[in-house]
Amino acid sequence: MSVLVSNLQDEVTVDDDLAEFLSGVAEAVLKSEGYGEDAEVSLVLVDDTYIRSLNSEYRGIDSPTDVLSFAMLEGEALPGQEEELILGDVVVSVQTARRQADEYGHSFRRETAYLTAHGVLHLLGYDHQEEEGREMMRLKEEEILASLNISR
Repeated sequence: MSVLVSNLQDEVTVDDDLAEFLSGVAEAVLKSEGYGEDAEVSLVLVDDTYIRSLNSEYRGIDSPTDVLSFAMLEGEALPGQEEELILGDVVVSVQTARRQADEYGHSFRRETAYLTAHGVLHLLGYDHQEEEGREMMRLKEEEILASLNISR
């Protein structure tokens, strides 16, 4: 199992400990859903300006958001992909995560862990457009965070 973490911003300090922590969260989600060593996810940490441009381009919403997921499981595998299962990219705005952590009264680590779990679940097909899906996704997020002893 491979989680590639890239920090493309300099607004919020991201050290190796945080990167490893978030990688562990992503791996926990994948394991909980039955994915093995061949699964690969990219986690990209960005600022509000960067995620706003992605949100505008891909969703038509010209404002920052907390997390975006870009799944790669749609369509047929590309030649050479048979050996690895590239699930996609999760993009997290650490600026928004910091604001939301303050707003919700919990730590920045907890908020980034939640957003990472949320984003990876989206890669795996979870959605929250309908109430039933929202409840299932929320339950899965909380189960994963609890299994890692990440509390509010």
